[in-house]
Amino acid sequence: MEQLQFKDAISHPVFKTISEAAAAIGVDAYVIGGFVRDYFLKRGAKQDIDIVAVGSGIELAQKVAKLLPQSTKVSVFKTYGTAMVKTDDFELEFVGARKESYTRDSRNPIVEDGTLEDDQNRRDFTINAMAFSLNPENYGLLVDPFNGIADLEKKIIKTPLAPDVTYSDDPLRMMRAIRFAAQLNFRINDDSFHSIKNNASRIKIITNERIITELNKIMMCNEPSHGFILLEKTGLLSYFLPELTALKGIEEVEGQKHKDNFYHTLEVVDNISRKTDNLWLRWAALLHDIGKAPTKKFSKKVGWTFHGHEFKGAKMVYHLFKRLKMPLNDKMKFVQLMVRMSSRPIAVIDESATDSAVRRLV
Repeated sequence: MEQLQFKDAISHPVFKTISEAAAAIGVDAYVIGGFVRDYFLKRGAKQDIDIVAVGSGIELAQKVAKLLPQSTKVSVFKTYGTAMVKTDDFELEFVGARKESYTRDSRNPIVEDGTLEDDQNRRDFTINAMAFSLNPENYGLLVDPFNGIADLEKKIIKTPLAPDVTYSDDPLRMMRAIRFAAQLNFRINDDSFHSIKNNASRIKIITNERIITELNKIMMCNEPSHGFILLEKTGLLSYFLPELTALKGIEEVEGQKHKDNFYHTLEVVDNISRKTDNLWLRWAALLHDIGKAPTKKFSKKVGWTFHGHEFKGAKMVYHLFKRLKMPLNDKMKFVQLMVRMSSRPIAVIDESATDSAVRRLV
């Protein structure tokens, strides 16, 4: 197989410094993960860069800090065996190559020292397992054992190992698969998609804080509906946002139907996302109709009604934020206000705006 080298990708002086430090302490070093992926996607240089050492990542970080021209502090996280060095241009995270094993009830692995191959095996997706060598004898060599380059070209999210192993070991990777699919407009390959469906209940061992971190990243995508549709289809969404899945579906009584409020909600989120990057406005759009499921009634005289759904929804926002360990400060109150006034947006903006103008925004 042809050996591809990409010295231009790691031409910044800091990479030469890492290479010199690794040689000085007798370890091999590689740039791995998001920096490599984004180089091929032409997404611009990532500011946070993962460096894996076949040896002690902490020792390598300390040596790098000594060789850098400016005085640099090393932040060591012994529990995780990692260290961080901040430069003017980058945030470098160093870790020793390792292999991992998991217990059924935890995503925290049992860690042992390993080879570069072991470390690439433990990565979440093939597109995140690629590495550039920082070693003098093959500087810039692409190490791509799972053909992540091909998956980037095909726009596919795929796991290096069997997906049931990858997702069951660390169920947060199911959220990450969907987040990457939404961010990059990629497709999750069929085996991975079915595995996520089969392992969806494993998300219960993940803390709400970590779930929300991924959910917020999905929310900040150009088209959040892509991610939320995948979350619903895989069954994940019902485990942490049942208020949303309760909106799905259309009921018919005596020939009268109501719209599918789940897909309507996603349309509103996409529409407002074209106008603003404000995370909390996007959350307000996502939750603006959650009061409709518990207030839905059918009347022979008027058909389907959702009386008071705005007020019910505003109350639900507090409980939802509290359950998911989201902020209960002014951000939550802002979302509450927007949900409560969602059927009367004119009341929370400039008096000169027309109702039709407001509805065009959402």
